[in-house]
Amino acid sequence: MSEQLKSIVEHLNKDPFKKNFNLITFDSLEPMQLLQILNDVLAEIDPKQTIDIREEMPDQTAKRMFTLLGMLKYKPPGNTSEPSSFRQGLVTGSKPVIHPILHWLLQRITELKKRAYLARFLVKLEVPAEFLQDDVITDTYHQYEELVEGFKTYHKECEQLKSSGFSTAEIRKDIGAMEEEKDQLIKRVERLKKRVESVSNHQRMLELARQLRVEKEREESLAQQKQEQKNQLFQAEQRLQRSQQQLKDLRQAAADAKPESLMKRLEEEIKFNSYMVSDKLPKELESKRRMVQYLQKVVSEPAMGQAELGELEDKIRENNIEINLLIEKRMMRNDPMDDKLSLFRQQASIIIRKKEAKAEELQEAREELAALDRELNQKNSQARDQDGDEVIRGDEFKRFVGKLRSKGTVFKKKRQEITELRAEYGVLQRTEEILKQRHEVGQQQLQSMEAQKGISGYSDTQEELERVSAIKSELDEMKGRSLDDMSEMEITHRASSMAGGIVMLEGHVRMSLQEGYHMREEDVFPVTHSFEIACNDNKLSAMML
Repeated sequence: MSEQLKSIVEHLNKDPFKKNFNLITFDSLEPMQLLQILNDVLAEIDPKQTIDIREEMPDQTAKRMFTLLGMLKYKPPGNTSEPSSFRQGLVTGSKPVIHPILHWLLQRITELKKRAYLARFLVKLEVPAEFLQDDVITDTYHQYEELVEGFKTYHKECEQLKSSGFSTAEIRKDIGAMEEEKDQLIKRVERLKKRVESVSNHQRMLELARQLRVEKEREESLAQQKQEQKNQLFQAEQRLQRSQQQLKDLRQAAADAKPESLMKRLEEEIKFNSYMVSDKLPKELESKRRMVQYLQKVVSEPAMGQAELGELEDKIRENNIEINLLIEKRMMRNDPMDDKLSLFRQQASIIIRKKEAKAEELQEAREELAALDRELNQKNSQARDQDGDEVIRGDEFKRFVGKLRSKGTVFKKKRQEITELRAEYGVLQRTEEILKQRHEVGQQQLQSMEAQKGISGYSDTQEELERVSAIKSELDEMKGRSLDDMSEMEITHRASSMAGGIVMLEGHVRMSLQEGYHMREEDVFPVTHSFEIACNDNKLSAMML
């Protein structure tokens, strides 16, 4: 709250208020003085609010401020959000109500000035529905709405011009620079003319240069025409593609549709078109004609001065008074038949307005649908030109969405598994770090105990001996495997040599028998004996004999 008061006092002490307050004097203000300060701030935003609140009733003051704050889109804080309490606080000049309003207004005074200025022209007048049944009032109200829309357009253009960065000084500077450049070009042309005049046959050369320039311009125009024709050809091809797609869609729709639905749709279109042709469009055309006649009449009349405008305003005021008197007389007469008829007329006018509104909405929806169809066909043609594939639609798109959802579910499951594995990996990594720390602590304690016992390095020596013994056992195992391999190779060699000897012996015996020799036992014994000895040495005697 203190920061809020400081901000209010700082803004009030600056231009254009210059109140010369401090926190104490501002906080000690009376409710009437506080309301007057609020009114001064509102008058700075909207000059029509300049008034002394002592000359105004409290209810009128609260209503006027409440209306302006609503137009400025002020939202009360949470503790005074109810309209009754907020209005009561405005009437009594309560500090919890006035201080937030001042703080909000003083922070946005430039923006609110613009909003108040626009509200004078953009807040539409509320005209009762029964008055709008009169054609003159309806036309005047339509003209008023058109003027409001015109004001919006002109205001946007004005803002764009203000923000565009152009200024009269810059424009004058540019004009001066262009005039200097023009003088320089004129002098340069004169110098070139003097230089050309001294050249023989310069007229012929100038004529050729002129013809060259004309031909270049013609070439540029032909190139531009060629590009335009290419663009037209491209647009024609696009229209042809859209027409072919529309024909395809229409044939497919005609193949799928039933005769009853087609007839019903055609009947609805006929009803709508007949309503547009017979009721809506003639009324709009007649209103446009009346507007044109009215504008022509206004244009044909001479310009009116202030006195004539005052006379017209007086006439309008008198006509309004007469209208009000007639309405009062009609209400005083209170004819039940007229009341019923007026009720029916009001209902009929309401139904007609609703019908016209729905027809306009239907027309806008059809135009929007046609625009969307054109855009869809254009996108389809662009997609076919780029990728060569048709854009999926209908059931194919639903199936694609189903596949995408199933893949999304699988992706979520896999991602959950990855998250769990990452969490488990983190836990295991942390466990490993803790075990390493405990191992280091245990090693340090073991080394300290060895130092106390006088056997420093015992554990390291034991580990080294275990490592050496493990290496020795591995070497012994490798050595045993190599010896086994060597013995197997030697046995295989001897067996092969012995088999060769037996084969030779059999051949010798067979040759002797064929030649008719008689072999003695003593001739065969040395060979068989030596073979038996070799087999006994190799533990294969039983197998070979």
